[in-house]
Amino acid sequence: MAFFMLLIIRRFRVYNVDEFGVKNYHNAFLILLTFMLLFAVMALFSVVLLNYENMHSDANIKTFSDAIWTMQMTASTVGFGDHYPVSDEGRIITALMFYIGFGLVGFIVARLLRSFVGFSNTNVKNRELRKQNAEIIIRNQMLEQKVDSLVSTLEQMSKSDNFNR
Repeated sequence: MAFFMLLIIRRFRVYNVDEFGVKNYHNAFLILLTFMLLFAVMALFSVVLLNYENMHSDANIKTFSDAIWTMQMTASTVGFGDHYPVSDEGRIITALMFYIGFGLVGFIVARLLRSFVGFSNTNVKNRELRKQNAEIIIRNQMLEQKVDSLVSTLEQMSKSDNFNR
């Protein structure tokens, strides 16, 4: 899986490198990657949930389709309630899916909003601040050289003035 992701990253150039050497990944890639992760976790948790629920006679999650539906509704925080776990283990799996799904869905929404609301993009602000800081450092170095030169000149004048007395 990791090799596959590296191949995709290199092949499709899913990021740009700015003038400061910072990798900026494209939103489409990050969203696709997050969806893939979300569905992989949902599928895995669905198998585990179905395993625990099959042990109970009063369970209403009886098929993989029911389990994946439950995980989707849990991850999206909608939770229709037509399918729900009755075992303690199933409830734990569903709770974990809620927290993981809530985080991943929140990440997707945040990335999409970030695309539409570009003026609040902190990466742009950070790059601008880095550029300004670099200019300030260069200017300070020039001023330090001038001050050092002035100090040296004053010291030479002071020495020559002492010799003349």
